[in-house]
Amino acid sequence: MSRFWAKGIWALVALVRTVAYLGLEARQVEVQCQVASGLPRFAIVGLPDKAVSESRERVQAALSAMGLALPPKRITINLSPADLPKDGSHYDLPIALALLAAMGVTDAEQLGDWIAVGELALDGRVVATPGVLIAALHASTSDAGLICPADQGSEARWASGIPVLAPRDLSSLLAHLKGSQTLPEPVRGDVEAAPAVTDLKQVKGQETAKRALEIAAAGGHNLLMIGPPGSGKSMMASCLAGILPELTPSEALEVSMVQSVAGMLTSGRISRTRPFRAPHHSASMAALTGGGLKVRPGEVSLAHLGVLFLDELPEFQRAVLDSLRQPLETGQVDVARANAHVSFPARVQLIAAMNPCRCGHAGELGHVCARGERCKTEYQARLSGPLLDRIDLHVEVAAVSAMDLTLPPPAEGSETVARRVANARSMAADRGIRSNAELDGDLLQTHAAPDPEGRELMQRAAEKLRLSARSYTRMLRVARTIADLSGKAEVGRIHIAEALSYRQTIGRK
Repeated sequence: MSRFWAKGIWALVALVRTVAYLGLEARQVEVQCQVASGLPRFAIVGLPDKAVSESRERVQAALSAMGLALPPKRITINLSPADLPKDGSHYDLPIALALLAAMGVTDAEQLGDWIAVGELALDGRVVATPGVLIAALHASTSDAGLICPADQGSEARWASGIPVLAPRDLSSLLAHLKGSQTLPEPVRGDVEAAPAVTDLKQVKGQETAKRALEIAAAGGHNLLMIGPPGSGKSMMASCLAGILPELTPSEALEVSMVQSVAGMLTSGRISRTRPFRAPHHSASMAALTGGGLKVRPGEVSLAHLGVLFLDELPEFQRAVLDSLRQPLETGQVDVARANAHVSFPARVQLIAAMNPCRCGHAGELGHVCARGERCKTEYQARLSGPLLDRIDLHVEVAAVSAMDLTLPPPAEGSETVARRVANARSMAADRGIRSNAELDGDLLQTHAAPDPEGRELMQRAAEKLRLSARSYTRMLRVARTIADLSGKAEVGRIHIAEALSYRQTIGRK
């Protein structure tokens, strides 16, 4: 705390550190509080949004609940740097601490070792806010401790090596800082058990579709299932969570950071299960890719390192679907706004399902549509060619007959398939990548180059199907995954042939 004299006015200035969130990045913000002689007022400056501006009412009520009154002086809170937009209620606690330090209630120098985040209730309780894990990781790189709400102490503990204070209210925090009381040390949150998911044994028939699902899981490839209603497309998509490998510890931390900034981490529990997000087809562009007034992550970022399942694919707005083209290619979403440019991770596996036409029964034996081939053509034309070009596997899912339903469950379930998927993923890890979907450049040439017969087939297929350079590359990646599932070191003609068999040309003339 500093004291200075200017034009006959004594002023006290106290400083407390906090953070501003820009995507998954935390930028340091200095909360400066000045208490000076003059007409009583309480002002907050430094580009605060509505929630930050209202902080003065919550802070004043919280201090009143403790039996403290604001001094009848001019109180100015500056959030530095002043040109960085500030939003969110997590500024309440650092503003209150800076004010208390300027009033002499607590030691300002002691607060210099901490970064504080948290919302204040009117009775002085410290309430949970999004992004505590991000703030804790920032504190670990800034050689500082973290003061956060008690309900989020277990979340902050995942950033190891930093001191964490997790008070339930402002009074207990002040008592701890004065040494009259000791706050309990928060413990790290639990790792959630894997939820129960649909087993592949429950899917009768559909051997081709299940094979495509296994290839998609083993290589992290995008998959589109096309079939009539009730053929089991959504059911097979739900089976994917049971055959994908667990997140590694570093991957789980990445996923938890996204969930933290979205306010989805409860009691500090993190999961090793890959995310599975299935937004409704009425979702807006901001809901899918991120955005809004406060720029929050969208579904494609909440599915980072997991699965984004889009059911009834053509029913999504075309502009919304096309907004996924860049994230599917780069693994990142860049949200540009007039007051912010934010990036979120979005390395997802896209699984989509659709009916073959508007009525849903095109191609079924004995079905005659009144609109003819036009029904199928117009419906599939809702999907743009560039989006389809980014989907590696296109598989037709036939209607399930009554005879199929009477068959006994298949002998091979999710557990068996998951072992093969895990083996294929371990081969990819030996190449220095998470999955074969990341093969590119020299790695692609080194590990996915087919033998002479496979190369000849690939060249002929590329000319006949008019494959783009992107499609050609993606077919090589799929062939590499098929070879891995077969335990083969080299990509052969048979692997190329199977990869090409999953390449449809819907939406093309």
